[in-house]
Order: sequence, then C-alpha cells, then structure tokens
Amino acid sequence: MGLGSEVHSSESRLAGYVEAITSVLGHADRVVPFQSYCAGLLLPGDRKSVEPMAARVQPARVQAAHQSMHHFVAKSEWSDDAVLAAVRARVMPMIAQRARSVR
Repeated sequence: MGLGSEVHSSESRLAGYVEAITSVLGHADRVVPFQSYCAGLLLPGDRKSVEPMAARVQPARVQAAHQSMHHFVAKSEWSDDAVLAAVRARVMPMIAQRARSVR
C-alpha cells in the first residue's frame, strides 16, 4: 500500500468518524460548526481555542466562523450519551481488531 492510499484511507476513516458523530448532534445547524471545530483541532497551530482555530479554518470569515464555533461549543445542547455511543460504535471495533491482531 502506497503513501497516497494510506492518506486516502486515513481521510476516509476520519470522515466516517466525523459523520457518525455529526449524525447524533441533534440539529442540522451544528454540522458545519462541528466540522470546522474538528478541522481546527487537526490543523497546525499551538492555540486550540476557538478564535485562532476559526482564523485557520476560515481566514476570510474569521468573525463569523468564530461566532459559529463558539456557539457550538458554548451551547452544547446535544446528548452526551448519544455522542459517546457514536464514538464507542466507531472506536471499539477497531480496538478489538487491533487486540486480535496483536495476539
């Protein structure tokens, strides 16, 4: 497997993970801010607070991106149980698979 296919595989897995969590956030208005927040966490930069992340994610719309991401984080009105269940559903099978391959 070449580097290009490994990168594509990683991007596909990340997209699936983000989509799984997005599906349980409870409202369509939370999708873009959540995706921007995830991108901001993954992009280079020492400061992972909302304003610097907004500047990296949407440099042409920093104020609007900041407000949207801040609202997403500050008004976290989704179900923690649903989000954690979505995370577990994506992560636990991979952990189990790796544990079986190590044996």
